[in-house]
Amino acid sequence: MSGASSMSSFFKNRFVQSILLSGLFLQIGIWVRNLGVLMFVMEKTNKDAFAVSMISVAEYAPIFIFSFIGGAFADRWRPKRTMITCEILSAISILAVLLTLEFGTWRAVFFATLVSAILSQFSQPSGMKLFKAHVPEEQMQMGMSINQTMQALFMILGPIVGTYVYVNLGIDASIAVTGAAFVLSALALTWLPADRMQDVNKVKTNIGQELMLGFRYVLGKKSLTLLGGCFIAAGLGIGLVQPLGIFIITERLQLTMDYLQWLLTVNGVAMIIGAIIVMGLSKKLKPQHLLAIGLVGSASTMILVSFSTVLWLTLIGQFISGLVLPCIQIGISTMILKNSDEAYLGRVNGILNPLFIGSMVITMSFSGWLKNMTSLLIMYEITAALFVVGVFIMLPLLKRGYEEKESVQVGALQQDASQASQ
Repeated sequence: MSGASSMSSFFKNRFVQSILLSGLFLQIGIWVRNLGVLMFVMEKTNKDAFAVSMISVAEYAPIFIFSFIGGAFADRWRPKRTMITCEILSAISILAVLLTLEFGTWRAVFFATLVSAILSQFSQPSGMKLFKAHVPEEQMQMGMSINQTMQALFMILGPIVGTYVYVNLGIDASIAVTGAAFVLSALALTWLPADRMQDVNKVKTNIGQELMLGFRYVLGKKSLTLLGGCFIAAGLGIGLVQPLGIFIITERLQLTMDYLQWLLTVNGVAMIIGAIIVMGLSKKLKPQHLLAIGLVGSASTMILVSFSTVLWLTLIGQFISGLVLPCIQIGISTMILKNSDEAYLGRVNGILNPLFIGSMVITMSFSGWLKNMTSLLIMYEITAALFVVGVFIMLPLLKRGYEEKESVQVGALQQDASQASQ
């Protein structure tokens, strides 16, 4: 099948049409909510750093607490029903926040982010299960590329839309638009094909047993254990420098803080271009090769940006960084999809994702202290080294043109679970 006909058949897929439309509404809601909550909290607290940091806590904490559980329940429940229910509950929580703002405390805005983040830990793995069920394997990488392109596009448009709604209409309108976007997302999901009986895990075990089966499954597949190690290395590296981007502007370039917007814009545009390029090469590059390209490219740009003392060279580094970032994100998503059985996909996602977020938060928590003890240059060099470590972890998958044979007998695991529950 040619690239043009493959893309045409991809977009004619009813599942793809529904999930992309839902994703469009979801991105609008998330960005309007995030920008509205951020500016509202800054305004109410007179730019208090602790209050602002609590927004990130409300967004990331549920990943630690609910990702494992959400992935396990996603494997038990009907995925279409789960996704629609989560969007409706998000919209209801937004309505509750709106009422609380009118009659109670402004701190309720944190609740909007928290509830939505919790529900996403149930909805997101269900979406991946449906993706595996309804998209042919040869189109998976292209599908991940298109999804990444949409997310990169909203990294540019999202702040503009979110800021416009809050500045011109206020926090009530921001919350209302968010709720409406979640409702529209749920309506788009009703167009999904009906849940199949095989979409539901029929093994009658308790949630603790299913979590243990998930860990056994991941540990039994070399591709997934190596991917977990790569997650940890990349997360540790990103956490070290993510809070320090502003210092590249103020210390290395000796410019004012407002120049940060140009770095972010260049990075966002490059991400769109990178995702489109990966989409075109989806049939020629294996996901593990994409991931390696992304890690090596990111390591190189870390060194370039840290040594640069002129704006144009830093912008080039930011452009290259944005260009290769989709290689990492698309490579990871495709590898999880291709190397996980549908019955375990939710738990695989729920186990691997916290490894990355947890590693990132660990180094993020002491990156400022470590910068003061060393230097910005050393911090970026350590991050580059950690990305290279990630490549070395992935080497076994690169050496053999990797297509792993099933190393975990799913039927045997399920039989063990059935016996354990009797």
